[in-house]
Amino acid sequence: MQINTLINQHKKKFDKFYINILNKKLDNSLLSKAMKYSSVDGGKRIRAFLVSQSSKIVNLSEKNTMIISAAIESIHSYSLIHDDLPSMDNDDFRRGKKSNHKKFGEATAILAGDALHDFAFQLISENLKNINPKQNLKLISYLTKSTGHEGLAGGQSLDLLYENKNLSKNKIVEMYNKKTGKLFEFSFAAPFILKNENTNKIKFGKNYGSVFGTIFQITDDILDEIDSFKEIGKTPGKDKKQGKRTLLSVIGKIKAIEFCDRLAGKFIKKNKIYFSKYPTLVDLLYYNIEKLKK
Repeated sequence: MQINTLINQHKKKFDKFYINILNKKLDNSLLSKAMKYSSVDGGKRIRAFLVSQSSKIVNLSEKNTMIISAAIESIHSYSLIHDDLPSMDNDDFRRGKKSNHKKFGEATAILAGDALHDFAFQLISENLKNINPKQNLKLISYLTKSTGHEGLAGGQSLDLLYENKNLSKNKIVEMYNKKTGKLFEFSFAAPFILKNENTNKIKFGKNYGSVFGTIFQITDDILDEIDSFKEIGKTPGKDKKQGKRTLLSVIGKIKAIEFCDRLAGKFIKKNKIYFSKYPTLVDLLYYNIEKLKK
């Protein structure tokens, strides 16, 4: 079965679960409406799909898999709400509709993002079943690092700081790793941590997510420049107008795609033992690269 089909099938299943848990946990206040607004219709749910694939490797229960996925997608939605704010990337549209701050105002949008961030930790701390409390605590600690100054927030800070500056390829990749890679890293490694797998397996999980995240961000940067609003659901070409420093802006499209190819190839070669057992992981790693070759 093609990877695109698997992703679409998983999205339908996850969305049903996520909408249900949002409706159960949230009330009918303005803040809750703003939280739901940016959480439903949430793209392809790639981060949740990564959780599902690593959960199969370690036999994590479906309920726990869905809870972790819901937490991650809540974090992702929070980051997009804040990313679109006038003080950040100042975008009026997201996922084909008005950005949260355009729909509800800046103050409510900021609070909705904050609340979704906290909602993720509520889900993990209250809803995981039959999990060793020690492993649950490790997971919560790992998520704080993935989203805080060492991860997503730190990467977003660099993204703003680096605008209109001359940077090396390594500096940009470092930014990608924090801004995007850390949450993907958490997505794939979380089931390994919950199941208390050995150090090598957890390391593989983290590295897989990190490599996937870097390729994902490079792809996103390229699509921002070459695709239309209909295809990407947000204002195209804004990175270039705002002076965003991307791998595309430094080495060009062809070399950026070649970089992704090499990154994926080296990682697969180094971890043959895993990829021979789980070939879907190879297709998933090349999922974004193939978009750029069409």
